[in-house]
Amino acid sequence: MQISKEDMKILLKSQQGELDVVLMYKALADVVKDKEDIETFKKLAVEEGHHAAVFHKLTQVNLKPKKKLAIIMPMLYKILGKKRLYPKIVEGEYKAAQNYAPVAEKFPEIESVKNDEIRHGDMVKGLL
Repeated sequence: MQISKEDMKILLKSQQGELDVVLMYKALADVVKDKEDIETFKKLAVEEGHHAAVFHKLTQVNLKPKKKLAIIMPMLYKILGKKRLYPKIVEGEYKAAQNYAPVAEKFPEIESVKNDEIRHGDMVKGLL
């Protein structure tokens, strides 16, 4: 299947985002205090890694995760606390689902990733 330049751009950006949040969730799991939060973030890291693999299968491009979110988010957790930070994470998960919608129509394997992002947002919201 031929992937348009526009779709490839979205797929690569999505793949990069998934890789980046794997590190972010692992880093958050290392600094949060609540046991349920730790377990949730560890689970999310694994699932986001699976999402990155779904995108990789389509793009066939090897990307490396960027550490920016993994550095910033734990600091923000310490500064802002979970009540102010977690809603931002929830927003990011829901936004990812919206961003995936156009390509999910063309690539059915992304539909489950899109649905997972909504579930992830709900999971983090449930920690508040």
